Amino acid sequence: MRERCHNESFVNFWEGTGVVRVRRRSVEVSIGGVAVGGTAPIVVQSMTNTSSEDVESTAAQIAALAAAGSELVRITVNTPKAAQRVPDIVRRVEERHGQVPIIGDFHYNGHLLLAQYPECARVLAKYRINPGNVGTGGRRHENFRRIIDIAIENSKPVRIGVNWGSLDQSLLARLMDENARSTHPEDVREVMIEAMCRSALESAATAEEYGLAHDRIILSAKVSGVQDLIDTYRRLASRCDYPLHLGLTEAGMGAKGIVASTAAMAVLLQEGIGDTIRVSLTPSPGGDRTEEVLVAQQILQSLEIRSFMPQVSACPGCGRTTSTLFQNMADEIQAYIRTRMHEWKKQYRGVEQMKLAVMGCVVNGPGESKHANIGISLPGVGEDPKAPVYVDGRLDTILSGENLVPEFIRILERYVASHYPAAPEGSVDVC
Repeated sequence: MRERCHNESFVNFWEGTGVVRVRRRSVEVSIGGVAVGGTAPIVVQSMTNTSSEDVESTAAQIAALAAAGSELVRITVNTPKAAQRVPDIVRRVEERHGQVPIIGDFHYNGHLLLAQYPECARVLAKYRINPGNVGTGGRRHENFRRIIDIAIENSKPVRIGVNWGSLDQSLLARLMDENARSTHPEDVREVMIEAMCRSALESAATAEEYGLAHDRIILSAKVSGVQDLIDTYRRLASRCDYPLHLGLTEAGMGAKGIVASTAAMAVLLQEGIGDTIRVSLTPSPGGDRTEEVLVAQQILQSLEIRSFMPQVSACPGCGRTTSTLFQNMADEIQAYIRTRMHEWKKQYRGVEQMKLAVMGCVVNGPGESKHANIGISLPGVGEDPKAPVYVDGRLDTILSGENLVPEFIRILERYVASHYPAAPEGSVDVC
């Protein structure tokens, strides 16, 4: 079975950052009007954790994820009732938030659900299928073909998503046998990585042979280890020009999940690998699902690949800083920015690239403040109870007293209004 193996890299100037990066060449795939791959911005996506049989809770979570900045949202479609409810979910999301490309996640019975519920197949923006979970033996090819045929009939793209935990066992056994017979056998890890890549590439080639267009395919090959992910995607990226969905699967909770996802994806994104990303965080009980969206955005913004929101630099604090004054102010400023961004994006172009600094003492406070668009250096232990404010590197004013935050916010609002051009009417683009 053939593989499409002709990827080359090119130099791409990321707009608005002044940073020159080498980005892997990929074809562009349209998902419900959102471009993925090619020269399109790297797309942030997420997934609900609600039962798709529950229209209200699923639609509410999709709307919340989209409002947080998720440009694509995936839902589980695993039962006939869930498939039946998908059109209702899509309609309810449009009523709540507007149009959001919704992706159906299928395992084991996707060929049946898509065939039995044609309206579900019609309204989804993309289908995600796992080659390891479409059937066994000869049924695998038959089931896979049914899904591809339905995708073609409905003009839908497909993500072929291989996962370390559900790898095609027949393919893995074949490669293990070949490796055992080799005069220079590789270790088991290398064989597993090759099996991941081979599963994705062979499945994509098969889909094209069944008639799915080359620019209707996205690939992913997810694992849960940082180094494993880096090595797998480097190999996959070198052997195809399909857009790649990037993410560490089962990343974990809290700091572990955030750090592991960032460590893996930052390396690959810096190398130009990845066209759409998801941070697969395990939320704490009752936690906010939108956290994974904010982390994904912050990864891209920290790498200066995309800008989503003004960034606030703040010192960590030490014995020189006064209690929690600078911490509270930094928190209040960030909260204010989050509440204002929706309106700012409508009114001004480029405001998401603004940088602010809230510093706690004289050691680095003035210098860091001068590097920001707007910065304030709060008084530390033993310093005069005054807070110089710098605008574009120059001292603008000195604040003091109990109204530091309101006065700083007034300076911030004046700066936004005077330094950023009006956005085109109806524009909310943040890339």
